[in-house]
Amino acid sequence: MKIVVLAGGLSPERNVSLSSGCKVCAALRERGHGAALVDMYLGLSGPAESLFTAPIPEELTRIGRQAPDLAAVEASRPEGGGSQFGPGVLELCALADVVFLALHGACGEDGRVQAALDLLGIPYTGAGHLGSAIAMDKDLTKRLVAPLGIATPKWELVRYTDSDVPALAARLELPCVVKPVASGSSIGVSIAHDRGALAAALTGALAFGGVCVVEQYIAGREIQVGILEDRALPSIEIVPKTGFYDYENKYQPGAAEEIVPAPIPPQWEQRLGDAALTVFRALGLSVYSRADFIVTQDGTPWFLEINTLPGMTPTSLLPQEAAAVGISYGELCERIIHASLAARRAGK
Repeated sequence: MKIVVLAGGLSPERNVSLSSGCKVCAALRERGHGAALVDMYLGLSGPAESLFTAPIPEELTRIGRQAPDLAAVEASRPEGGGSQFGPGVLELCALADVVFLALHGACGEDGRVQAALDLLGIPYTGAGHLGSAIAMDKDLTKRLVAPLGIATPKWELVRYTDSDVPALAARLELPCVVKPVASGSSIGVSIAHDRGALAAALTGALAFGGVCVVEQYIAGREIQVGILEDRALPSIEIVPKTGFYDYENKYQPGAAEEIVPAPIPPQWEQRLGDAALTVFRALGLSVYSRADFIVTQDGTPWFLEINTLPGMTPTSLLPQEAAAVGISYGELCERIIHASLAARRAGK
């Protein structure tokens, strides 16, 4: 097959996306496909056909400790302009059998890219545009799944400016977690146990738009569950060496212990899988995803959020879960492609 692996983009998760894209592209080539790695925002840097055999830059597989400087990325595109698609990107995608979306975050995971490709009749991997848009919005997701009997921490959506921070910091319940409403990789996320920390968290999150979910802090074990082709994969437990599972602990090798299958009783595993599938189906998702939970001492899975384009980096969780049931990385990529083509044909 002729496959365009779309990565990069203009998102705080840009570097994570490029790392995912490199690994996916290499795996697809190893399995005999023609795969081209393309930075969605910067666009084509040479003849289109040469991209299918161009070397994969090793440096792009490594993820720094900090999110990228997006202003510098914007400045590096000579053409400028407001389009999220760089020169030649859509034209190349239209020539492919399928576009593998290795994008993460608001630029690629929120349904806008999916909608654009739908309008152009270009097949792509993962969930459709509507499910992607809903899942990216943490508040809307929780509103939809809470009535279904899924335990989720109490939350409040707050829209605010700098002048609102003192009043919010004085009013909101502690301890809590401050999360930008539409971001991933724990970028902009803070845990606050006192008023000073809460004020600092709210101030810091202003950089991500000033719209946040402030969520009740639940103490427990961090366990995540992947979904592949409407079935739950084995759960994986995350144990950071320090702090919580933030951006740095997610992507720096050795920063967190990742145990798969999670060492939990079978009935806990069943509850987690059932809850993940309930969310997946309620949001109208398809192909694959990864749901994040905190599990308390009594075995209750508290749903946090669901990711429609889970990371495919060297340290990512979904490939580890797939490997636990004998699915290699390359096979996982191919299964995602074939299930996605079937979903697009079915109008999902």
